[in-house]
Amino acid sequence: MLPRSTASIGGVDLEYALINGDRSKPTLVFLHEGLGSISTWRDFPSNVCARTKSPGLMYSRYGNGFSTVLDRARRPEYMHEEALQALPALLDALRIESTVLIGHSDGASIALLYAAEYPRGVAGLVLEAPHVFVEQTSVRSIAAIRSQYEYGPLRDRLGRHHSNADSTFYGWNDVWLSPEFTSWNIEPAVDRITAPMLLLQGRDDEYGTLRQVDAIVRRHRGADSLVLAKCGHTPHRDRAAFVEATIAHWIVERTGGP
Repeated sequence: MLPRSTASIGGVDLEYALINGDRSKPTLVFLHEGLGSISTWRDFPSNVCARTKSPGLMYSRYGNGFSTVLDRARRPEYMHEEALQALPALLDALRIESTVLIGHSDGASIALLYAAEYPRGVAGLVLEAPHVFVEQTSVRSIAAIRSQYEYGPLRDRLGRHHSNADSTFYGWNDVWLSPEFTSWNIEPAVDRITAPMLLLQGRDDEYGTLRQVDAIVRRHRGADSLVLAKCGHTPHRDRAAFVEATIAHWIVERTGGP
């Protein structure tokens, strides 16, 4: 297990872990899903960094993992707040200037928003199951997982990765199911992104459809996309060996590796 540290960012403590690598290369910044944390990534970040010889950064967002527990309801613009406030502040504090952003689900949306606002610092984006607008498929699945959390084993599983599983779960679930969130849309942000990007989407993803990928590709000519058979919402676990190798090769080819 990588050693973890804590950074005080915007009045909250964020846990983070650094992965050693060639400091002349961009740092691979791993941005987790809505219910994710440092530990939910498992060994995926270390494996990709080893393949590319790149340094890496993982962190648990406010309200997730063992960062400060969420003490208020999330607002519909919570991903904008993360991308435009918390993430740049953390990168500044750690003196990380050049990045490849690797985001999953909510993390992929945060990566898009950050890259649109801070294009100079982003050498590339790897986006697993990104969402740029709200689909009814997503809402139905997020409503269904609430029952799994309240009556199934999900609460216990999340408890291994978060200091307060209830706060983490409802902070994410409530905002996605709120009426105010139905109009959430970040498609225009894609127009401002200059870095190359790789999109990965599972055909069996219960939280989003290929419409998300299509919407991004229409707006960004520097996007490569890969649709994966026998794959759900988490490509780096569902097709682990293939996805790790593909991402590593793409990073080397498109962002100037060896």
